[in-house]
Amino acid sequence: MLRVPDTPSGRLTDAWRHCVGTGRLELALRADYQESLRVLRRDIGFRYIRGHGLLSDGMAVHRPYEWQGRRHVRHSFTHVDQVLDAYLGLGIRPFLELGFMPGELASGEQTVFWWRGNVTPPRSHQEWADLVRALLTHLVDRYGLDEVRTWPVEVWNEPNLPDFWQDADEKAYHRLYEVTAHAVKEVDAGIQVGGPAISPGADEWLERFAEFTDRHDVPLNFVSRHAYTSGPAQHVPFGVHQTLGPASGLLDQFATPRRQLEGTRYAGLPVHITEFNSSYRPDNPVHDTAFHAAYLAPVVANGGEHADSFSYWTFSDVFEEAGVPTALFHGGFGLLTHRQVRKPTYHLYAFMARLGPDVLARGDDHLVTRHHDGRVTVLAWAPVDPTGETPGPDRHTLRLSLPVRGGEVFVRRSSVDEERGNAYTAWRHLGSPASPKPGQLDVLHEAAEPARTHRRLTTEDGRVDLPLTLSRHEVTLVELTPVVDETPPWWDERRLLGREVTA
Repeated sequence: MLRVPDTPSGRLTDAWRHCVGTGRLELALRADYQESLRVLRRDIGFRYIRGHGLLSDGMAVHRPYEWQGRRHVRHSFTHVDQVLDAYLGLGIRPFLELGFMPGELASGEQTVFWWRGNVTPPRSHQEWADLVRALLTHLVDRYGLDEVRTWPVEVWNEPNLPDFWQDADEKAYHRLYEVTAHAVKEVDAGIQVGGPAISPGADEWLERFAEFTDRHDVPLNFVSRHAYTSGPAQHVPFGVHQTLGPASGLLDQFATPRRQLEGTRYAGLPVHITEFNSSYRPDNPVHDTAFHAAYLAPVVANGGEHADSFSYWTFSDVFEEAGVPTALFHGGFGLLTHRQVRKPTYHLYAFMARLGPDVLARGDDHLVTRHHDGRVTVLAWAPVDPTGETPGPDRHTLRLSLPVRGGEVFVRRSSVDEERGNAYTAWRHLGSPASPKPGQLDVLHEAAEPARTHRRLTTEDGRVDLPLTLSRHEVTLVELTPVVDETPPWWDERRLLGREVTA
């Protein structure tokens, strides 16, 4: 029996829902995308959204033209306005990532992804700076300076990888960052700019980046990096399989920037993990499973102890880096499939959204919080074996002694596991239809509902014992609410069928 203290040990940070990732930004023009984001905002409440392609050709911002024998550039914000209006209308702000390179400004033809984002340096740093200034000046004019100052500006994406930055040229990235950061500050000194948005395994990049910005007095308001735990891809048609390291590896990656910046002028700067997930592939079936929710539960529950934000990559399977998906469940990054079918990891986040602000206890398999009105909430998860060598335990038990108010509490439990709250399992039972018919979609939405039970427990000396048995890969939320009993004195369940009851 674990006795949970009555006194809070701290506050539950909002780092876990500060930001969420998305596919390239022009996807926000689609109805399915916007409906998915509406569901996400309602159930989880992410505050910022980050994605690639703000300056790629699909957004059509950089528009060179010839006039009277001279080259000019027109900056067009038609798509930018529609995307950002949609975000703000749904109550979510942009975490701006500046990239990729417009084709007419690029120094080369190297691209990444099915939609061909150009990843070469600008052939004119002056023209790139003009583009950055024009973009931010427009945003300030349209949305107001106070608003835009709340939007972080991140320079590029994973420049340490040659797929995302030509030759992974570190010196060229430092030059791009320097030009960009100064251009941002020329628009307004209060706009926050940062980087270097590196992938795992490149920690030395952050150290040299910090040294460069310090030595050259280049503005730096936050640092960013990404975190994944998967190994090399084992390819199959339209998908991959990968080994995974322990989920604790993600927490270690979250904590690394603060350790690296200790003793420097940047100690204390905000640290944003602007992408994280288990696998870095958008076609790995692990993303769709109950295993994935249980695997990430300790990360989502505890990540705020190590970083100011950690952004799940991504909120929706409306995402096309590897091409248009060939099936509803295809291993996409999303918390939601197309058509808003919720995955088990979606429910992990939705459960987090119902936790209280005061932390009473943390453990390897649970997080206990309390609301200001006295409700106590317990998030618990079953352990997993990330090696895949075992399926994980059939059952996992824990028993908590919880401090509660009142003589009785109403107990509501919501669970997802291999069978319950698991549309992926139902889809497999249906025969894995690539494009489910309307009736099949109804089945999948129904299967995605968490299993729920309700009961009432009596307290003793201001506490209640809560035994929990979790099935394989289960994530469960238990909410305990003090009962205010308003049952009238004449009510007697024994008389429901009209029987006379003697005292």
